[in-house]
Amino acid sequence: MLSTVGKTRVLLTILCLTATGLFYKSKWSLQPLFSLWLQELHVCNCQQCLTEGEHEFKTVIDESPKPFLSTQNPTSEDDFNWWKKLQREQRPLSFFNETVKKLFTIFPPIPEVEAQSPDRCRTCAVVGNSGNLRRSHYGPLIDDHNIVIRMNYGPTKGFESDVGAKTTHHVMYPESATYLDNNTHLVFFPFKINDLLWLLNNFTPQDNVQNPKMRGNKDLVMILNPTFMKYTHEMWLGKKGRYPSTGFMTVLLSFQLCDEVSVFGFGADTDGNWSHYFEMLRNKKLRTGPHAGMQEYEVIQKLHQKQIIRFFKGP
Repeated sequence: MLSTVGKTRVLLTILCLTATGLFYKSKWSLQPLFSLWLQELHVCNCQQCLTEGEHEFKTVIDESPKPFLSTQNPTSEDDFNWWKKLQREQRPLSFFNETVKKLFTIFPPIPEVEAQSPDRCRTCAVVGNSGNLRRSHYGPLIDDHNIVIRMNYGPTKGFESDVGAKTTHHVMYPESATYLDNNTHLVFFPFKINDLLWLLNNFTPQDNVQNPKMRGNKDLVMILNPTFMKYTHEMWLGKKGRYPSTGFMTVLLSFQLCDEVSVFGFGADTDGNWSHYFEMLRNKKLRTGPHAGMQEYEVIQKLHQKQIIRFFKGP
């Protein structure tokens, strides 16, 4: 006769076989539910979403403030006081806020940024201006991304094979401004109140007609919040350098816009110079100015090593 333990084992075996049979009979009806459950586990539809997984940078990424100025996302007094020291700004927060208020009579009061979705994978190429892009033949790879962010003077005409031709977002400030087509987002990085006044002057209608100085489509203007600059300087660079470079802030900004990020055109060229792909370098002693260039480069390399981003260093 079977012992009590033996009877229990037989019963469990029968139950397991019955459950297995039911699963195989119904697997096709369960598959859509199972797929839906798996989909809900992911914040995006990429093979690996940037903000998923357990890594040392996840907390820092998750703590990011909203990157753009908006009527719902003002700059705090503490953040303003940090920002105004970058260019020795003397005017108070009240003047800053009044200027921003005027800007939102022209530009979208809440910049359009798509939220992550398990139905979509937004790929992003951040294209710097380093001389290491020369002869890289990265052009087709760059253009294959959903979002392509360029910055400052970075041209495409005549350099398409190395840097691509597509631009969805272009980062600039007054000293590096260029004219954009009607379909490109102008991502404005202000370093002082005069930069905001410059933006106002370039887009304010004149005598009820379009301003001839307009740099692009006013409905596609996005203004970086000084709060995001401070976050980058303190959380990512440990307060090294006077303030972060445009390029490094653009890389971190892409984390707020995209699910997968690829970075091109950062770092020194093959001769060790911080040159640009579109011009001949005359001052070979030029480095990274007030920015912690090497620290920024090391962070980008580490993000690549941790497989959080892809970093293309050139040929």
